[in-house]
Amino acid sequence: MTDYSVKRHFGFDHFMNGQKEVIGKIVAGESAAAIFPTGGGKSLCYQLPAMHLPGITLVVSPLLSLMKDQIEFLKSKQIPAAKLDSGISRKEYQATLQDGVQNRIKILMVSVERFKNERFRTQLKRMNVSLLVVDEAHCISEWGHNFRPDYLKILLYQKEFDIPQVLLLTATATPQVVEDMCDKFAISRRNVIVTGFFRKNLHIRVESVPENKKKLALVEALKTDPVGPSIVYVTLQKTSETVAQYLASKGLNARAYHAGMKTLSREEVQNRFMHGNLNTVVATIAFGMGIDKRNIRKVVHYDLPKSIENYSQEIGRAGRDGLTSICTLIGNGGNVPVLENFVYGDTPEISGIRSVLDIIRKNNGSMFEVRSNRLSMDTDIRLLPLKTLFVYLEIDGILKPRYTYFENYPFKLLKTEDEILDFFSGERRGFVETIFRHTRKAKVWAYPEINEVMEASGSNRARVLAALEYFDEKGWIELQAKSGVEVFEIINRDFDVGETSKRLSELFRNKETMDVERIHKMISLFESSRCLAMKLSEHFGETIPQPCGNCSFCLTDGPSALWAEPLPGIPGSEVKEALRALKDVSETPVSDDLATRFLCGIVSPRLIQLKAKQLPRFGCLEKHPYKEVKSRL
Repeated sequence: MTDYSVKRHFGFDHFMNGQKEVIGKIVAGESAAAIFPTGGGKSLCYQLPAMHLPGITLVVSPLLSLMKDQIEFLKSKQIPAAKLDSGISRKEYQATLQDGVQNRIKILMVSVERFKNERFRTQLKRMNVSLLVVDEAHCISEWGHNFRPDYLKILLYQKEFDIPQVLLLTATATPQVVEDMCDKFAISRRNVIVTGFFRKNLHIRVESVPENKKKLALVEALKTDPVGPSIVYVTLQKTSETVAQYLASKGLNARAYHAGMKTLSREEVQNRFMHGNLNTVVATIAFGMGIDKRNIRKVVHYDLPKSIENYSQEIGRAGRDGLTSICTLIGNGGNVPVLENFVYGDTPEISGIRSVLDIIRKNNGSMFEVRSNRLSMDTDIRLLPLKTLFVYLEIDGILKPRYTYFENYPFKLLKTEDEILDFFSGERRGFVETIFRHTRKAKVWAYPEINEVMEASGSNRARVLAALEYFDEKGWIELQAKSGVEVFEIINRDFDVGETSKRLSELFRNKETMDVERIHKMISLFESSRCLAMKLSEHFGETIPQPCGNCSFCLTDGPSALWAEPLPGIPGSEVKEALRALKDVSETPVSDDLATRFLCGIVSPRLIQLKAKQLPRFGCLEKHPYKEVKSRL
């Protein structure tokens, strides 16, 4: 692959470090992994080969903003590319699937959840896919900072859809995570290209600031040189709103950005920032993932990030043009318990794990259907750890995933039933009449009772869904898929519920310990007694030869001890009063973990059912360490 190729297709004068090596592996028909820093040009590693491969390059990404920006970029280069997400219209969705089947697109971007969609899976089997790209590939590894259970299934999807090559992309993988990723996909170590993490134009600063002075410190950080486009990262949606309003009151051109905003408002903020009409975005961590704004001069962490990996990813969005950029942490150690509480809230109680195992053991058939929202409420296990639990059960050989289906396929008539029937005759017309006869009509939407249609017509589920898909393709109805149900086959019933519950609980507790340690490793980095850039690079397996000379340690020749206000004592009377209110609304005994979550303000499915957030003392000890509160109980 020559520099001419990248110039002809993309207008770049030359390859960035590592790109040519990765692209060479892919074009040669091999699988590979690219471990490049944020802004290091990972996307080109699949975009250029896609133009030379015979089939489609299928990109799996957790980032909607990445999909949007990459598709716009590719289209601007006359490269046929498309995405499938919930934000596109029915007409565009159908057209994209048809373009994929007809091999009219070179790059198709989807989320990992899209593989659960029966409609998508049916069409994907008709497509010729040459390369599977896994972006943010560290999500595959349980050792990674953002493990996602659904990502473990990507390997199964590669085999199911017979995709010959894989490319793994990430910016934030420690050596242990890289090893785990490559083992899962059988990628040779000689095909792992690591370009190094350190970027000398990023100047890391840590400022220890009391909570009541953080806003003033933020204004000062944004006003100092170099002045230019800035991202301010916060933990909570509410904080993004209040901080943006404060900055605006001080004459700074700032807006909030978070997942709670309406889609059009979020897009307006991002577009204004990208086009230079907005200088500062105060955002939760979702903002900036996948965007390619090269002249971001400052990244400021108003709140502590969740891990070293998150931190490195976020500061990596600055200075992609190679010019000096300042990355400032306005540090306050008082928020460490809040970060820890995110972790503790994801650890299920052993009683919840045992409930899941009891349900499996008592299931009469060989197939076990999981309705995640209902099971989450019944067992008091959050959705993400519940998914993780099922991954553990798959690894143990107790369950095997078979497929996901949707219980409901509501549709809106765009033609009348009689007009649709007129397109058919004989047995096919009778079958369509049966579908309409067993469809419950509402004011706008109609709800086909699929099991009733199957029984009345003698047809299988696939035929009923194929008919509805056909109506949708023809534009006669607008079809939706609702209420996903995951179906597992029970492979092994011969397991001890008590022992298995205990062992799985220990796995979750070990993960909890590891994630809490990850937070304290991050604090240790910020309070380091040596060059911050050196210590940060070492975390990712890179050694830089000398101190950077530009971080806050190098400039002051001393560490920054993060400010932490002393916490008030835990008044026993207040705790008793709070727990009395919780026990009054609970029909079953309140465990120590549930009580601790209530006091620390950690929402769980059962606390949602109990409407615990409406009780007057919910979260009264949210600034206190979880283990300290639990020990007092």
